[in-house]
Amino acid sequence: MKFDIKTPLGFTVRTTDEYWQKLLVKHPDLADLEELVEAALQLPDEIRESKRDSDVFLFYLQRREKRWVVAVARRLNEDGFLITAYQTDSIKEGKQLWHR
Repeated sequence: MKFDIKTPLGFTVRTTDEYWQKLLVKHPDLADLEELVEAALQLPDEIRESKRDSDVFLFYLQRREKRWVVAVARRLNEDGFLITAYQTDSIKEGKQLWHR
């Protein structure tokens, strides 16, 4: 297990070492940002529900002005798993569920 983190929404998000390595193939810029991805899940600045799927949540952590690290997770019952993570310069539309 790479990490298993409790989110402010009350469910846990997990990922494996193997899945993390696959994610880094698509987003190599995250190689040194694992701690920020974990922080986005545990202590985000904002959480939004996906517009397309109510079981998918986007956890935003501001890295600097107009730059966020986003962890995207799917919740199944009270379990969750990391779908992807990336850096962005904008927050996507979707219902805001939580804000720090």
